[in-house]
Amino acid sequence: MAKQWFTISVYSENNVGLLNRISGIFLKRHINIESLNVSKSEIDYVSKFTIVVNTTEKWVHNIVGQIEKQIEVIKAFYHTDEETIYQESALFKIDSALLFDERQIQNIIKESNSQIVTVGRDFFVLAKSGRRNEIDEMHDQLKPYGIMQFVRSGRIAVSKDEMQISAMLEDFKQN
Repeated sequence: MAKQWFTISVYSENNVGLLNRISGIFLKRHINIESLNVSKSEIDYVSKFTIVVNTTEKWVHNIVGQIEKQIEVIKAFYHTDEETIYQESALFKIDSALLFDERQIQNIIKESNSQIVTVGRDFFVLAKSGRRNEIDEMHDQLKPYGIMQFVRSGRIAVSKDEMQISAMLEDFKQN
């Protein structure tokens, strides 16, 4: 089986130590977590972990099974990139002189649909949201001009198909 990108969605109670136990599952299998985001979900008092890994379907299936064995985990799912709608965000800190002196910087901003967040005497900050490859492309275009600081968020994602987690929780409450 070939490796590919998977987005793992984990719905859980918000308890101390769960993140450590989940990351340990990946550590034991020597699988690197490429991106991790934890936020509240569409369900009150339920957190959603969004984890991105590059592995085989066999491995991701086994990992999701192990994650679901954690007491606080309500349900875990995995999806391919084609099965999800996802975004990442990035901030680029660049020398302010370039904004006015380098026409190509203005073209990069315009063509990448990025936004100027702030402009100061010494630097300006660009924000870019999009798919990983779009942010990588913008990074590659700006790198020759000098990036003072760069940060990228974890992936946020929703599945294209309906997630049955809300119905599952409603059934659980009624039993």
